[in-house]
Amino acid sequence: MKVRQHIIISILFIFLSQVGLNAQTKRAEASEFILKGQVLNAEDNSPIPLVNVEITGKGYATTNRAGEFQISAKVGDELVIRSDDFKTIYHIVKDQQRITVRVEKALEVEAVMSKRSRNDAIDYFKVYIDSAKIALKSDAKKSIDYVNKALETVTGKRTNEFQNAVAFETLGDINLYWQLPDLAITNYKESIRSRPLAATRIKLAKAFMMNNNYQESIGEYNKLLQLNLSNYQRVEVFEGLGDNYKATKDAIKSVFNYQKALDLANQHKITPKVTDLNSKIGEAYAQSGAIEEAQEYFGNSLLLSEGENKKRAVQEKDKVADFYNQKQDFAKEIELRQEALNELESMDDEEGLPENNSGVGLLSPQRQNYKIANAYVAQDKYEEAIPFLERSISEADAKEDLVVQKDATRKLSEIYRDIGDFDKAAEGYQRYVEVVDELYVKKEQELSQATRFSKEIALKQNRISSLESERAINESRYKLAFENQELIQKNNLVQKWIIGSLIALALLLLYTAYSQRKNARQQQYANNLLALKSLRTQMNPHFIFNALNSVNSFIASNDERAANKYLSEFSQLMRSVLENSDEDFIPLSKEIELLRLYVKLEHFRFRDKFDYKVTVDEALNVDDFVIPPMLLQPYVENAVWHGLRYKEKKGLLEIDFAQRDSETVVITITDDGIGRKKSKEFKTDHQKKQKSKGMGNIKRRIAILNDMYKDKVDVTVEDLNDQEEGTQVRLILKKD
Repeated sequence: MKVRQHIIISILFIFLSQVGLNAQTKRAEASEFILKGQVLNAEDNSPIPLVNVEITGKGYATTNRAGEFQISAKVGDELVIRSDDFKTIYHIVKDQQRITVRVEKALEVEAVMSKRSRNDAIDYFKVYIDSAKIALKSDAKKSIDYVNKALETVTGKRTNEFQNAVAFETLGDINLYWQLPDLAITNYKESIRSRPLAATRIKLAKAFMMNNNYQESIGEYNKLLQLNLSNYQRVEVFEGLGDNYKATKDAIKSVFNYQKALDLANQHKITPKVTDLNSKIGEAYAQSGAIEEAQEYFGNSLLLSEGENKKRAVQEKDKVADFYNQKQDFAKEIELRQEALNELESMDDEEGLPENNSGVGLLSPQRQNYKIANAYVAQDKYEEAIPFLERSISEADAKEDLVVQKDATRKLSEIYRDIGDFDKAAEGYQRYVEVVDELYVKKEQELSQATRFSKEIALKQNRISSLESERAINESRYKLAFENQELIQKNNLVQKWIIGSLIALALLLLYTAYSQRKNARQQQYANNLLALKSLRTQMNPHFIFNALNSVNSFIASNDERAANKYLSEFSQLMRSVLENSDEDFIPLSKEIELLRLYVKLEHFRFRDKFDYKVTVDEALNVDDFVIPPMLLQPYVENAVWHGLRYKEKKGLLEIDFAQRDSETVVITITDDGIGRKKSKEFKTDHQKKQKSKGMGNIKRRIAILNDMYKDKVDVTVEDLNDQEEGTQVRLILKKD
């Protein structure tokens, strides 16, 4: 009896233990935990960074440099691992154990063709689209060619809407990445017409914003909020609305939408977005002047970015450093930039530098050194700034970064000038001029390359559009043939071909005439630009030669202190001339500033010959008008050198800027000198044989500008009175 009771108790104990164990297991399965894992390349077991890891409808994460990730999950969740570099992997979470996912990287079409066997059936459309996605970030033209080939594989067939949508969405991705949002908009619209996916519409809204179509972008995002979106997509939409309102300076709406996106990202553990949104809210608050709130969110983004990859941490430190610069907290700015600089210098060459916060260019050590130096200069700590500027110049020279090299060289020259080391200042300024010249040549080359690149992309885009039209025509013909087979057989095919040929011939003739006319216009425009550049190139040496003669004459006849002062102001004038020399137009305010400086120098030399007065109409907004650089200086130079200089009594030079109406400015240069007729009598025989090179250049520049911009500038020169004494130059400047 006792034995039987003992057996019954044992069985009952085992049963209860099993029930408890099952209940414990179910509770474990029902609770969330942090799932850790790693994504590796199957070929060599190398880690793959920046892979998208998602629990469908719940959470999102990305892999770090070691290919590792962490994401909140439950047993039974579906883990989706995707990247453009390999096929999407779907994994069901079975337990809390760490997982390792090995993937085979996607191959471009050539590699696929080389690996296939004779019996393999290949979906050429998919192969070409995959190849286009792989080449997207490295070679735009090659990527577009793959999309073109993908469409060619289905030309003449009854293609489905899915293929059309995928092809044009990929084309939109290419154009958006390469900063061609207008083309991307067209592509995304074509894709949406075939298959209106929410993901594609989000890309369209982003393209609208990049193209400065803010209202269209806001409208599209608001429409998307009415759809059944995933959590990640809803975060993207609110973030996009925040971006638009920040771009249009509406800080309240910007913060409101960013905060909505942040709340969703926190709720669903979309970790990378949490960092970005904290940073963007900080920017929006800073833009509105709410410094304390901005500082709080920037502090959050800094802490969060430390848990991500090194590139992201550097980007955030640079952004927050810019914020501290804005609030003039230079100590914190320098501290953050020094940390960012140390991390940049520790990165391997294979890792590559992170992108700038603006999305254009890279964060580089030379740029960080330059910004640190600027922070010291803002505190008048010149000695601390000099080593950073020297390192910036050295690094920029090694990396062929002419923009940073130019800025740092100029800043270093100004520091030496301010601390009284004029020899080093002059040496630095000479290097600055050399870098400016080299940068000008490089910019010309980049502009030419960019023009060629845009033309090639446009041609490829037109080719794809033509291919799509051809495919649509073929599909229409197929349907027509299917529905009306008997009627088509009775048609006169020969007549159709004749009519088609005539239409094609007429279109070809029209296109040829249009192309010839367009090419002629473009050639004339290019010739005008070349002529303007040539004349500007002649103007600068001519101006510098005359000015240097003035310097030489002054030094020969004055004391050293006055000569040094004159030379310092002359160098300031030269800097302004060089900075404006490669611009077709500059704001009128800059030209007035340059003119004041030039007249001041001439009066400094001939103060016993004339006085001067520069008058600017108070109602004139000088920043609303633009003017070719160095357009007024030759007229003022003539007034001083050929009119006032030879006058026995002290003369007067008046320069007046008055606004005639909202579209016109009248500029008057008046002198009461000896007049044009007497001035010619003072010229030597050699001078009479030569025309004024400066005035000749000005006349040619005005003629070309009026031809290009429809009578933008009108100039009249006349005697001041009936005795032919004095001269008045009246220049009428019109808005574009």
